[in-house]
Amino acid sequence: MALVTSKEMFQKAYDGGYAIGAFNVNNMEIIQGITEAAKEVSAPLILQVSAGARKYANHTYLVKLVEAALIETDLPICLHLDHGDSFELCKSCIDGGFTSVMIDGSHHSFEDNIELTKKVVDYAHERGVVVEGELGRLAGIEDDVNVSEEDASYTRPSEVEEFVTRTGVDSLAIAIGTSHGAYKFKPGQKPQLRFDILKEVEERLPNFPIVLHGASSVIPEFVDMINANGGNMPDAIGIPEEMLREAAKSAVCKINIDSDLRLAMTGSIRKYMAENPAHFDPRQYLTPARAAIKELVKNKLINVLGCDGKA
Repeated sequence: MALVTSKEMFQKAYDGGYAIGAFNVNNMEIIQGITEAAKEVSAPLILQVSAGARKYANHTYLVKLVEAALIETDLPICLHLDHGDSFELCKSCIDGGFTSVMIDGSHHSFEDNIELTKKVVDYAHERGVVVEGELGRLAGIEDDVNVSEEDASYTRPSEVEEFVTRTGVDSLAIAIGTSHGAYKFKPGQKPQLRFDILKEVEERLPNFPIVLHGASSVIPEFVDMINANGGNMPDAIGIPEEMLREAAKSAVCKINIDSDLRLAMTGSIRKYMAENPAHFDPRQYLTPARAAIKELVKNKLINVLGCDGKA
């Protein structure tokens, strides 16, 4: 099976009341853990690559690893650029085999965001690639994305129709209270998503796929595992899974998960090295890390996103 776009995936997800998991990938073990989980539960996948991942692992290596996952799983997989911040970066990924790109012009004015997004859409659509745009700004830090709480802003529902119509984007990332990174809320602060904004966006954009970024739940098990084995992570509060389940039943067709993967991998490696301090073979400590990612992703696919059996 060849790489696919997210177009058919999103239509099925919208009609079926579930969401597709979009998991950030950085190396072989992460890709293996994610795709092995999806194969076991027969789920479609979006594997997404950030600009930081391309710098770390190299565009060609990542594409070839994803192509290997296609051979091993025979699943519908979309390869997506996460948070492209320039036309040049999006163009490079489109020309290099990606089937979907995100152009994040949310740091620009509304008019400049439209201009940049439309430029990417025009280039992508001519080549059969789909495009995700963004309105509103999520707080938090993740790779090259760094937005302070003061600069964050909710999506304005009054702008979504004009933005989608004038740009021609295929999906829209909105800001309703999620945030990038592990530290989404201050200790004692109650996590809350603005479902009222989501509902108004749904009403203004019927049958249109919506995307949530920054949707890791920051699972305490992995934070505790890190801290019990030499780490020093303060209390971290993520997005409650029940809120994500509710979002997945709406127009939200794509939910992005990255920090949970990093925490699972790091926690497993720290635990293994603490228990086996004399070991130095990467295969030994990366094997349980890959297994932790696999179990994490299976839970997300079945119990949060509801896309198991939908491949």
